[in-house]
Amino acid sequence: MPPKTADAPDLVYRLEDKPPFMNALLSAVTHLLAIFVPMITPALIVGGALQLPVEMTAYLVSMAMVASGIGTYLQVNRFGPVGSGMLSIQSVNFSFVTVMIALGMGMKEGGMDENAMISTLLGVSFVGAFLVCFSAWLLPYLKKVITPTVSGVVVMLIGLSLIHVGITDFGGGFGAKADGTFGSMENLGLASLVLLIVLVFNCLKNPLLRMSGIAVGLVAGYIVALLMGKVDFSALQNLPLITIPVPFKYGFAFDWHAFIVAGAIYLLSVFEAVGDLTATAMVSDRPIEGEEYTGRLKGGVMADGLVSVIATALGSLPLTTFAQNNGVIQMTGVASRHVGKYIAVILVLLGLFPVIGRVFTTIPSPVLGGAMVLMFGLIAIAGVRILVSNGIRRREAVIAATSVGLGLGVAFEPEVFKNLPVLFQNSISAGGIMAVVLNLVLPEDKSGGKVYVSGDLE
Repeated sequence: MPPKTADAPDLVYRLEDKPPFMNALLSAVTHLLAIFVPMITPALIVGGALQLPVEMTAYLVSMAMVASGIGTYLQVNRFGPVGSGMLSIQSVNFSFVTVMIALGMGMKEGGMDENAMISTLLGVSFVGAFLVCFSAWLLPYLKKVITPTVSGVVVMLIGLSLIHVGITDFGGGFGAKADGTFGSMENLGLASLVLLIVLVFNCLKNPLLRMSGIAVGLVAGYIVALLMGKVDFSALQNLPLITIPVPFKYGFAFDWHAFIVAGAIYLLSVFEAVGDLTATAMVSDRPIEGEEYTGRLKGGVMADGLVSVIATALGSLPLTTFAQNNGVIQMTGVASRHVGKYIAVILVLLGLFPVIGRVFTTIPSPVLGGAMVLMFGLIAIAGVRILVSNGIRRREAVIAATSVGLGLGVAFEPEVFKNLPVLFQNSISAGGIMAVVLNLVLPEDKSGGKVYVSGDLE
């Protein structure tokens, strides 16, 4: 174990420590509070946007929990070359939400039914996940590509592109657009109530209360929606006791057009995973350079890919390492990887009971929207933090500005690059690829000057 430095994190339980049962269980529940809502939200968003049957959306939610549990167990145990061996929690990758919606919408417009659409989306995601496994072996050669500038741009574009989905639910969701109630005062009031509660909890001094603000806001909003008669319980009728995971439940289909887009998002998400794993090593008081760090990084990314293979085979959206848990480690001082085993077991058990997945499908869109607007905005801010972590010189400013401008431009006008390869027709892949290319071709800035808002150099 390396000697403790003056600026090392203040840990109660270090990486290899085994906390007593109750302490470990409490730490596991604390981590679950940080990830549970973001973990089940992507399936709800995709299901709502693509107007999937309730049972299909509920299955996606259940399998997200099961796959996250399996993935977390692989990460914390480190089986051979697979896993970081740190308290790295796996959850659904937000990068794929807008991609799945865009690809799914295109398939529906082409006359494809829901079953065929989901089998194709999960099929290309299954094959694409192997790209992440392969990229793990290339990490030592990608140091010039995986920089804070590139990672920050990708994470920022993920957050910014998701805000459109969040604000749509804020106004009532896609269903409200169809029935003419979108933007009604009833929907806006319900969403604003949830947002207000989350903001109030975020201002509290108690870290545990701050962290549970989104969950409390959703519960409060759900209760109010229930009193308003906006909750439909018909989806909870005639449920089986246990959900049995079925590999390729909806079949397996493949589409090259969709695979190219999904593959690009997978490769770009590697940058995000590297940043998250590096942060986990830092808060766990482990090296962030050298042989140990390289091994953990390689194993963590390998696990990311393998877990997404398992997840998409079972019927979940792709997974990745979650950044939220790094804040929990800092807050609690518990970096023990053994806590992850408790988290894994709890997630699998929750996912096996179908009533849990179905309950989440009854949450009205405005309730979700009130929490998602803030949640997705925070993802964008996380990207900004990564971007500025090493300072923004003129070169980095140009790369970020060009890439974000191009990415958002595609989000606003999706048809602008319809004559170019499909990779440039998605905001995240277009901006991310531009960031990678500019990072490789633009000369290094040796001046050391930092860029301010005005654009002036020191």
